[in-house]
Amino acid sequence: MSEVAGRSVAASRSVTEAMRCVDRRDFLPTHQRHRAGFDGPLSIGHGMTNSQPRTVSAMLDWLAVEPGQHILDVGSGSGWTTALLAHLTGPTGSVLGVEIVPDLVTWGAANLAAAGMPWARIETARPGRLGAPERAPFDRILVSAMATGIPAELVAQLSPTGILVVPVADRMCRVARTPGQPDRVEWSGHYRFVPLLDAAP
Repeated sequence: MSEVAGRSVAASRSVTEAMRCVDRRDFLPTHQRHRAGFDGPLSIGHGMTNSQPRTVSAMLDWLAVEPGQHILDVGSGSGWTTALLAHLTGPTGSVLGVEIVPDLVTWGAANLAAAGMPWARIETARPGRLGAPERAPFDRILVSAMATGIPAELVAQLSPTGILVVPVADRMCRVARTPGQPDRVEWSGHYRFVPLLDAAP
């Protein structure tokens, strides 16, 4: 896996601190917690995984979250990435995680609540759509599932200076918006994720 380009030293330090402070173990099923230090994806049931820490770190570096931002986490799963994003935004920001599997919504929300970050929450994804357009615009959107193409529905939910990081067809994609200019699209690495799905209508 190649290193994600475009990271700043400050962003990298913030992500390293978040990864240290938000213990992956607390977001794993009981029978997987002894493997929290394993640098690979771990099953959380329902065909879903808790992603490889090195990959999560790279995605967060590229997302470049800043304190106080409004963030969307698509495919929140166990709640770990939602909690990491909440650590990065701090209490002046807000993070919304959306998940299509009801059992994971309940479990992930409980994990997040135990982490003590009331400015973040996890909700069930609404039928037949991606993201949360009624809560848009978002400063940052993180997607932890593989899309077949850049999801226009999520790009439309970005703020005028927003950034989307999403795995697309085995590569990592970063879409950065700048007012008055075309969206900047960058690619990096080779990755494997579970497929990105909308909630069934």
